[in-house]
Amino acid sequence: MPPRIHLVRHAQGEHNATRDYTIRDAVLTQKGKEQCRALQSTFAHHNSVNIVFASPLRRTIQTAALSFGPALSRNDVPFVLLPVLQEVSNIGCDVGIANTAADVKPLLTELFEEGELEFDINKIDASAVTEGWNSKKGYWAYEKEAISNRAADLRAWLFQRPEAEVLLVTHGAFAHFLTEDWNVDDPMMGTAYSNCEHREFIFTSGSTAKEAHVTETKESRARRNTQEKEEDPHVVDELKTVEEKAKK
Repeated sequence: MPPRIHLVRHAQGEHNATRDYTIRDAVLTQKGKEQCRALQSTFAHHNSVNIVFASPLRRTIQTAALSFGPALSRNDVPFVLLPVLQEVSNIGCDVGIANTAADVKPLLTELFEEGELEFDINKIDASAVTEGWNSKKGYWAYEKEAISNRAADLRAWLFQRPEAEVLLVTHGAFAHFLTEDWNVDDPMMGTAYSNCEHREFIFTSGSTAKEAHVTETKESRARRNTQEKEEDPHVVDELKTVEEKAKK
């Protein structure tokens, strides 16, 4: 059976607080760290999650580590950085600093204070962080077709995962592409993901290893207002830019 997907948007980053989107690979604010602690206290699946995947951008690494310490403290739960989960735009805040896996380790020591983690930092697997992932060109381009293909590839890959429950920590705009829960003709009607918000998805009955789609669970939808519009200005700008490029 395909896994249940726990999808989480990163906590508040410096770029969210200041609206300065030129900040390279923005890290979490103090408020963002507080949001992580709050999510950790309310997340009911620390004992059932089988694997944690996070975008290699610094704020998503921090969000995963600080929100899901109880799950990651379990020896059988891997923590893997996946470039495919990165944000869509080529603006500074969405471009990773680490070029390869070798760059990640020294980066990690700067992200966390002593005693801040509930698990061994060496658990973080950065082997998928390879040259070019942060180029924003080709497969990683800030273009609708490229982003849609990336999201489709990820859904198909996740559909074939052996785990029962998979946790993904990603970004607001990419979440729209991954879940396909927004109208391409009116991106302002896309579902809003708050900082550090958790939603749950299952694969549709018609999904296959070649083409997979997800739908939000009734329980997840019941926890929030399903009619809300996307309000994060950075996410709105990204979606508008993608649409404009697609029409050219």
